[in-house]
Amino acid sequence: MNAPAASPTRSQTDRQEIREAVKALCDRFDDDYWRRLDESHTFPFEFRSAMAEAGWLGITMPEEFGGAGLGIAEAAVLMQTVGNSAGALAACSSIHLNIFGPHPIVVHGTPEQKARMLPPLIRGEEKPCFGVTEPDAGLDTTSITTRAVRDGNRYIVHGRKLWTSTAQHAEKILLLTRTTPLDQCKRRTDGITLFYTDLDRAFVEVREIRKMGRAAVDSNAVFIDGLPVPVEDRIGEEGRGFYYLLDAINPERVLVAAEAVGIGRRALAKASAYAIERKVFGRPIGQNQAIQHPLAQSWMELEAADLMVWKAAELYDSGQPCGAEANAAKYLAAEAAFRACDRAVRTHGGMGYASEYDVERYFREIMVPRIAPVSAEMVLSFIAERVLGMPKSY
Repeated sequence: MNAPAASPTRSQTDRQEIREAVKALCDRFDDDYWRRLDESHTFPFEFRSAMAEAGWLGITMPEEFGGAGLGIAEAAVLMQTVGNSAGALAACSSIHLNIFGPHPIVVHGTPEQKARMLPPLIRGEEKPCFGVTEPDAGLDTTSITTRAVRDGNRYIVHGRKLWTSTAQHAEKILLLTRTTPLDQCKRRTDGITLFYTDLDRAFVEVREIRKMGRAAVDSNAVFIDGLPVPVEDRIGEEGRGFYYLLDAINPERVLVAAEAVGIGRRALAKASAYAIERKVFGRPIGQNQAIQHPLAQSWMELEAADLMVWKAAELYDSGQPCGAEANAAKYLAAEAAFRACDRAVRTHGGMGYASEYDVERYFREIMVPRIAPVSAEMVLSFIAERVLGMPKSY
């Protein structure tokens, strides 16, 4: 599903200005800064505040609420530049939800909801998290069991969510629930309702998940026990939440792809610089084709994936179908970036395993775009079925 056509496409000059301004901001937060946060598991509050103060959190939000009113293509420029910075995926994840997450509110929210919900997000005054994934559902979103039961002018919510990023520090949650049990629905996609509401710690427990990488941005298991949600925090109609969620799916895939390309390019640049400087047996290791060829291949792979990013973004912003292109961009970019990060570590040899050279941090973080928000295998199935016309495999 696509949004209505966005504002007229910005020129390449305008996008280059975005890239330069974001790079200048990101350059204030160097590898030492992100390495410390990764080691201490500390959220990048200073970086996020700087992005908010510069107005970047509202790049795709309507101008009447303080946003810039730009398209997903411009947001992709923003997030690719952030991904290409020292912060890599951790920097992207600290602001990622702000860029695409509120889209269902923009499209389906009431005027009152937009006026109440969007400005604090744009100004960075409220930190949101996204409660969709569940332990027993995974990518099968229609199988969620978190239940919201109507009780007068409110709903009471019970359930569990998993891999909820930034919930340790969030004040708000974009929460997907079931208001009608699955066995009572005609279609699996019916009976799902979306809310944007307070993450009230009196009714919600948040437990951080220790994980492989991106330690500066928390991932969590969330336990909801009787959370009261006002009816006015429901987005759109009851039971239509799955369809509203679709409005954020394609933009997220495009942005994840843009971020992955940025990270891959940073790793490739680090590897190339090291290959030029490092001398073994009296010559730079970059003089050896066994070093040159894999890095050259990564450059080509990243450039090809990047072209699909912009194709998908332009289709989305012009209101055209882009599901295949958005999924393909995510797949190609994640795979190309993973190979670039892997090759960066191996180009550094033993020092690639050392934290001081940072490529091991990029390698640990680039695993996430390969897994989320959709697996590589699910993308391949989507293309086989929706593009090539093959029978559904699951």
